[in-house]
Amino acid sequence: MNLSDILSKETVVLPLRESKKTDIIKFLVQKLNETGKINNLDKVLKAVLDREAVMSTGVGEGVAIPHGKSDAAPNIVAALGIAEQPIDFDSIDKQPVQLIWLLVGPPGKTGPHLKALSRISRLMHRKDFRSRLIEAETPESVIKEIISEEENLFN
Repeated sequence: MNLSDILSKETVVLPLRESKKTDIIKFLVQKLNETGKINNLDKVLKAVLDREAVMSTGVGEGVAIPHGKSDAAPNIVAALGIAEQPIDFDSIDKQPVQLIWLLVGPPGKTGPHLKALSRISRLMHRKDFRSRLIEAETPESVIKEIISEEENLFN
């Protein structure tokens, strides 16, 4: 599974206008709902916020990956918000974030869910790639960068 299979230009938001962690999560879940990727906004939002309450998904290096599992997500789907200014996300490295990946999948697809989390994490450890995403001007250019990076790293 490539990230470009679960992320679409309609679920890439730049610039992300929200500036608080909960508002960002709500906004990205709403984006998945608007695009028909999930079928119950409240269930997905609760799943992601419940997971976030266990431990922050600010993974460091300016990246957060809020995620959750819900039967309101028939398939694994993602949204990506790119903030113009760094945002406090209670990250493990205490640094603010600019790249916020939201990942949601059904409870029965733990393997693919973990694979997607791992793939996001591996790509986000590449500083030059993070910079290219932050500098991207359109959702289409973000998707192109992701496709290119996945081809270089995983093929």
